[in-house]
Amino acid sequence: MANVELILLQRIDKLGQMGERVVVRPGYARNFLLPQKKAVRATKDNIAQFEAQRAQLEAQNLKRREEAERVAERVSGLSVVVLRQAGDSGGLYGSVTARDIAAASTDSGLSISRAQVILGHPIKTLGLHQVRVELHPEVSIPVTVNVARSVEEAERQARGETIAAEEAEDDQPDVAAFEPEADEQPEA
Repeated sequence: MANVELILLQRIDKLGQMGERVVVRPGYARNFLLPQKKAVRATKDNIAQFEAQRAQLEAQNLKRREEAERVAERVSGLSVVVLRQAGDSGGLYGSVTARDIAAASTDSGLSISRAQVILGHPIKTLGLHQVRVELHPEVSIPVTVNVARSVEEAERQARGETIAAEEAEDDQPDVAAFEPEADEQPEA
């Protein structure tokens, strides 16, 4: 099939800015951009309609971006705790998903959807992980996700303690318990 020409109604990462005419694959247009109302087909009627409404659309976009920037300032440095079961080595039984992070963020006071959470890679270990939350196509904030087995463990991780290293040390036998004391002399 031939590629499809569209007019973007908002900024799309790695594609273009609002108002740009772009050429994309038909599946991307049909399954994502058009249903999400992020773009319209570049027909003569749509081009004329977009140009007539351009100032209004840009004003609405600017208003939403300013609102997103105010929210970003208010919740900067947000850290959420996600409790999960994990093995002794710190590997999770499963992984932490965007839905889990969105639910934890909503509990912390930032109402977001799972589509706004951008995971660079799956979270499959205990510890502190950085993820990006996109409040607006032009505004995103970093959120620290603290994955732990319990609330106490999450508090220790937040203070900077390494949980996995301490557990490994606890598993090591105490060498001093097996050494003879200096006062004891072996019998000759």
